[in-house]
Amino acid sequence: KGKLITIDINNELETMATSYFEKSGFGNQIEMKIGNAVEIIPNLNLKFDLVFIDADKTNYSNYFDLVIDKVNQGGHIIADNVLWSGKVITEEVKTDADTKALDDYNNKIHEDSRVENVLLPIRDGLMVARKL
Repeated sequence: KGKLITIDINNELETMATSYFEKSGFGNQIEMKIGNAVEIIPNLNLKFDLVFIDADKTNYSNYFDLVIDKVNQGGHIIADNVLWSGKVITEEVKTDADTKALDDYNNKIHEDSRVENVLLPIRDGLMVARKL
């Protein structure tokens, strides 16, 4: 029996999300935390098999750094939007903060010896990093 922890900075979504969690039949296995993930993650005394990153792009690298030691060996960190509609290979990588952050994240994961990774060019791109 697994547990899902979701972090969202937007407290306006809590009531709606919680209602869907309950309707799913898995509400007792889902815990929603409201606040800044950079502040919440260090206080999670848990190990994870899967982490999904799909939030503010400028913090992707920070989120990775905060969760990597909490991911079990063989676990996965999946990051969404890593191709950013192809912008990561355009001149926008030099001028747009989100695009640069995603390019930096992609390079960081590629160079990190603690993980092996694969880029799935589905829609906006998924980077799947498996912890070694």
